Amino acid sequence: MKILMSKSNNRESALTSTAMLALIRHSMGGRYMALGFVLAFTNLPAIVFAEPSCPGIHVKIPNIKNSTGTVACALFESPAGFPNEFLHSATNIMMMKIRDTKARCSFLDIPPGTYALAVIHDENMDGKLNTNFLGVPTEGYGFSSGAEAALSAPSFEDASFSYDGQNLDLTIRLNY
Repeated sequence: MKILMSKSNNRESALTSTAMLALIRHSMGGRYMALGFVLAFTNLPAIVFAEPSCPGIHVKIPNIKNSTGTVACALFESPAGFPNEFLHSATNIMMMKIRDTKARCSFLDIPPGTYALAVIHDENMDGKLNTNFLGVPTEGYGFSSGAEAALSAPSFEDASFSYDGQNLDLTIRLNY
């Protein structure tokens, strides 16, 4: 009987040891998993709030008069229709909601070349730059390369810039 109990105790001891070992492995695995989560989430703010690093033309529009409506960014690759006919003539168009009187447009997968940008603050979201009876804009507008509208819109040449296919950051301030 002692021999049977001894074998029984050895089996229980072996089962207990195996269960304890599995529990230790499980808890260590949990610790490693927790450590992995901590390391991943430590870098989350840097990943989420990072500036775009994709090759493209990235346009910041700061100090917008108000957050009503949208901002339309129109990228042109030729003088045809610049800047008035952006819905028909622009190579790429982006409409962005305004957040805290700022907006950002990013044009990705753009081949190298010469381009010009026209940006409008479309407050009433009708898809065009509204003007008064004299033809003076009543909504905000801006152009790349610091081109200004004196008695008429600037030419494509005045607003043009060269793009090499890499990352290009531009800032366009709107005129009201």
